Amino acid sequence: MAKLTKPLTNTEVSQAKPKDKEYNLSDGGGLALRVKANGTKTWLFNYYHPHTNKRSNISFGAFPSVSLKQARENRDEARALLARNIDPKSHRENIKRETQQAHNNTLENVATDWFAVKKSTITPAYAEDVIRSLQKHVFPSMGKTPISMVNAVEAIKVLKPLAAAGSLETVKRLCQRLNEIMTFSVNTGLTHHNPLAGISKAFEAPSKTNMPTLKPDDLPKLMTALNTASIKIVTRCLLEWQLHTMVRPGEAAGTKWSEIDFDNKLWIIPPERMKKKREHIVPLTGQALSLLRLIEPISGHREHVFPGDRNPRSHINESTANMALRRMGFHKKLVAHGLRSLASTTLNEQGHDPDIIESALAHVDKNGVRRAYNRADYIDRRRKLMCWWSEHIEQAANGNMSLTGTKTLRAVTS
Repeated sequence: MAKLTKPLTNTEVSQAKPKDKEYNLSDGGGLALRVKANGTKTWLFNYYHPHTNKRSNISFGAFPSVSLKQARENRDEARALLARNIDPKSHRENIKRETQQAHNNTLENVATDWFAVKKSTITPAYAEDVIRSLQKHVFPSMGKTPISMVNAVEAIKVLKPLAAAGSLETVKRLCQRLNEIMTFSVNTGLTHHNPLAGISKAFEAPSKTNMPTLKPDDLPKLMTALNTASIKIVTRCLLEWQLHTMVRPGEAAGTKWSEIDFDNKLWIIPPERMKKKREHIVPLTGQALSLLRLIEPISGHREHVFPGDRNPRSHINESTANMALRRMGFHKKLVAHGLRSLASTTLNEQGHDPDIIESALAHVDKNGVRRAYNRADYIDRRRKLMCWWSEHIEQAANGNMSLTGTKTLRAVTS
């Protein structure tokens, strides 16, 4: 007959005294109280490993922090795991590791890893906008939340104040960015699904509005305003440079002297500075080259063509052009990006080839076959298009109101 072990009592456990050597008091079912010579009492569970069949021990903690009742519950849970061929020690270590990972894999930490990949596919200016929006609106409330515990209710609660304030475009973008982060967590094995997939449906969609721009007939008004505006020479050069080259505000503001090929009259913008991450080549007209010669004494010794006001070692802020246009009286009538629309509308109305115009604007053809066929970028045909556009700008400036003209140049430095 098997020997029966008499279960311990709370009194026996609490009154167990230390001896010269440590000893065990068995409670049965593999559970024992180990009493050490220094008086420490520890609960141990002794069992056969389900795969190796070797004896093994696992500690349930010290008495009295872990009571007799709790130790027995832990023993029963361990025996239930063994019945399913699960090693209780490995099981506990896995849970500890998962808990630690959940603690480390917060929304903010995962977003940081996602952003490290994301920023390689977008322009630096846009990347800065992405991370700042999260830092300002999401991380303060949700940044420390484990990624596995992120849910739609919490996310919607965080975004509701923005929606109530009318910042619907910001809400839309944050919903998109949060979804990208959660998809990243799924793809990297941190979570099993994306609980934020439909959160944008909880908010009113922003009304679609086109960026303010001018009609082609209003180009003379713009050139007159540029000539009479009290803006710095660098800012005015930037505006005319963007107007002549038809590039985006960020691409214009970040122009580097190293990108200019004076011999071939080309501006070669590297992929990392372009929205679509494709190199863009801009044929430079005589007027565009005149702008470079005009500003060369100011910034020719620096990296950027249009140096920053406070930090001339960096480039001018792309928002400077918008601020200047507002001061010139074009608030809600024209933004810097609208200069591209002005060029596009004018060129299309004048019957220029739409494909050449789209290429000049660095738009990527959605048709893959056409995109491959048009990879040559039509440089020669675009050069003629750009020359026509620059001459049109000069005519609109009446000859002496553009910095590129051959007549009087008016430079305001303050």
